[in-house]
Amino acid sequence: MGSCNPELQKLFIETPCIPSIALSRVAGCNIFLKLENLQPSGSFKSRAVGNMMYQAMLAKPAGGDVHFYCSSGGNAGLACATAAATLAQPCTIVVPTTTSQYMIEKIRLLGAQVHQVGPNWALADSHLRTALLARDPTGIYVPPFDHPDIWAGTSTIVDELAAQLGVPRVDGIACSCGGGGLLNGIMAGVRKHYTDVGVKEPTVLAVETVGADSLNASVKAGALVTLAGITSIATSLGAPRVSERTFRWSQEAAGHLKSLVVTDAEAVMGAVRFADDARMLVEVACGATLATVYNGDLRRVVGGEGEEGISDEEWSRKNVVVIVCGGVNVTLEMLRSYGEKYGVK
Repeated sequence: MGSCNPELQKLFIETPCIPSIALSRVAGCNIFLKLENLQPSGSFKSRAVGNMMYQAMLAKPAGGDVHFYCSSGGNAGLACATAAATLAQPCTIVVPTTTSQYMIEKIRLLGAQVHQVGPNWALADSHLRTALLARDPTGIYVPPFDHPDIWAGTSTIVDELAAQLGVPRVDGIACSCGGGGLLNGIMAGVRKHYTDVGVKEPTVLAVETVGADSLNASVKAGALVTLAGITSIATSLGAPRVSERTFRWSQEAAGHLKSLVVTDAEAVMGAVRFADDARMLVEVACGATLATVYNGDLRRVVGGEGEEGISDEEWSRKNVVVIVCGGVNVTLEMLRSYGEKYGVK
């Protein structure tokens, strides 16, 4: 856990996992919310990026110059800028043109240099690597999702769950999936705390939106798929291709890792209703996972329905953790606008 290391504790914190009566009644089972929206940068990316940057600092000679470079749709860049400010090191963030000025200003407020290049993350990342990082001998590349230290940082979520929940078993864990950094960490944690010690694994539900569904497309194709473009409004999920490790998890753990896609309208609904029920604002990318609580997908995938499913009474005893991954690119006005567009109230 983050609290085990005082230095890492400065970069990310142990977040609470709380039972939600409102969401439990909607879902019909016991819902626990892992509140990653409370991290220093407003999302789980503080764990991922914070750990990666800390490990990179340890590998550098004492007193050596460091300049962090991160390509991001927004939240990883904000996490990098937050950690860099804490570490008193410079950083440069490259974001695609789809990133809002609202998010860019938040990153700049932390002292980071921001470049806006390309219509998607992949092109922003290419520019960062070739035009900026390659010319700086002090540069350290901070990937938004594809690095073992990123996944190790995120896996601390499951380390914490093992100690926090106080229930005999966890039947499901639901999380959003963009490039796969969050999912990879969750799967590594599940292997450590369940598979490797002979305990039945919870069903892990990886949720994407239509138009940002690179994992689901890969699962269906049986091979890594690169999307032609990102058309979803959930731009924080906008990786045209998931990491190779994410795809391997989908093959290795097919028995308990499930891929699901919701519409943008459903993701908006999830964020809007969560704001009403929990009084917290989260991005639509996070709303995608929350939507599964409200639209019945969580019950259908984790519990099963129909002849092969379980009874209402059995489902009511299930314990499901929903990762509230957070995200800062959201305001009341944004949610109101999305709600009007998609007819969500």
